[in-house]
Amino acid sequence: MIRVGIVDDQEIMRQGMKVILSVQDDMEVVGEGSHGMEGYRLCETHVVDVLLMDVRMPVMDGVEATRRIMRDFPDVRIIILTTFDEDEYIFQALKYGASGYLLKDAAPEEIAEAIRDVYRGGARIQPRVAAKVVERFRHMEDRKPDSDPRIKTLTGRERDIIQLVGEGKSNREIAKQLFISEGTVKNHVTNILVKLDLRDRTQLAIFAIKNGLV
Repeated sequence: MIRVGIVDDQEIMRQGMKVILSVQDDMEVVGEGSHGMEGYRLCETHVVDVLLMDVRMPVMDGVEATRRIMRDFPDVRIIILTTFDEDEYIFQALKYGASGYLLKDAAPEEIAEAIRDVYRGGARIQPRVAAKVVERFRHMEDRKPDSDPRIKTLTGRERDIIQLVGEGKSNREIAKQLFISEGTVKNHVTNILVKLDLRDRTQLAIFAIKNGLV
């Protein structure tokens, strides 16, 4: 059972998320909060696998809460869930260790699947959000494609997979595009993370963008 926490300053949004998750057989909501500090305390008092967290909240916003939670509770996976499609929030949350970033207009099925993805150690960034991340790094003056020596250790297939991860695609979408099985994609991603000494798909996506692989 995936234990989920919900942190949002709007009660109607928290209730909506609870309704969405209540019909999922493999999930249970273990607690909720109305700002980032309550999200932090939720992680102190409950075992939380995945935390759905808004960005703009009183007392403590979602970015700062992500920083503190990932520092003190590194096993918690955080999905930033917001109506605000703003670049700086995206970059800061990902930098501090968020495993996903979804807009609140995402379909219920997409939210549930994102929770499962990050629970299994993956990451979920909506394509339109991933596109912003790509565009941001493409315009950074100090961006140097292929600057990391670890890139030379990658095979052509691994580069293909890293590129698609950087574009925000899921294992299923990558498998379909490359005409291989989903299990094969998963194995490749695992091997790539070990080879590049990266923690998860979010770090892999950022690595891909920074090094010109996307």
